[in-house]
Amino acid sequence: MFIQQRGLAPSLANQLIYEFNHNWGLDQPLHIKYLIYIRNMFTWNFGISMANRTPVAGQILARIPWTLILIGLATVISIGIGITLGVVSAYKRGSTLDSTNLVAALMLGSVPVFWLGLVFVVIFSQWLRLFPPSLAWPSEWGLPGQSPMLYSVGNAVVQGSNGFVTTLNVGSGALTVAAGIISHAFLPVFTLSIFLYGGYTLLARATMIDALTEDYIVTARAKGVSETSVLFRHALRNASLPIITAVALAFGFLFSGATITETVFSWPGLGLWIFRAVQLKDFFAMQAIFFIITLMVIIANIMADFLYGVVDPRIKYG
Repeated sequence: MFIQQRGLAPSLANQLIYEFNHNWGLDQPLHIKYLIYIRNMFTWNFGISMANRTPVAGQILARIPWTLILIGLATVISIGIGITLGVVSAYKRGSTLDSTNLVAALMLGSVPVFWLGLVFVVIFSQWLRLFPPSLAWPSEWGLPGQSPMLYSVGNAVVQGSNGFVTTLNVGSGALTVAAGIISHAFLPVFTLSIFLYGGYTLLARATMIDALTEDYIVTARAKGVSETSVLFRHALRNASLPIITAVALAFGFLFSGATITETVFSWPGLGLWIFRAVQLKDFFAMQAIFFIITLMVIIANIMADFLYGVVDPRIKYG
């Protein structure tokens, strides 16, 4: 339709339409297209992006490290803080500390993440001038869309291609490179960690309250076991099955990115890429990333089932 609307000669328009259908496999019968799709999924051949005519697999690989930095760090930090505060709140149930933790977890988990990110940008970037407001690296290394160039950072050389750091020759400037990435990663990681930790706090608190009323907790305390061991070794271990499920799903959705956070901070991860693919109707890119997300969630659920048996010996797989 769009080709025909360009006012081209009919023969040229038909040729372009034919080439388009042939390149994307749209001229094949339905069952053949489905078999090609299955083959491509198993061989990780996701085709060519309709937005920029580059391989989809290469674009995913280029963005995975940045997604792991953002989502991986934020997930680990939020899980650690959330579970710890949840255990403490359950132990101090009804206290001022417990009430403060509950209010903070509910409020920070309910606030829109884009608003939270913008507030942190104003505070830490505009007012305090401590951290950069956007991107994942200093702008002098190159911006998205620029042609491949070399940027000298101390004695380290960073090669930028389409805005992505692809190679790094480690030298005395490696610390400068690391400091540049860390300074840009602080705000998005901090924002996402603050937004996510509340859910783990509430979940850990709820499961721990039930576990702390069990008879084996009374027995452990009667034997003189320290409160730290009672909380983290006995109660948390028996209350950890729902937490394991939540953690497994969090890592399962790791490659889905954080679309809103990455958009606010112009972070070049999979979340921002998915957002742009939806905007540009890049079906091959969306098809690839949704397939990977589905696969990761299935693997995460399987791993969670195995961890159930490790944590709770009462669970047996026959």
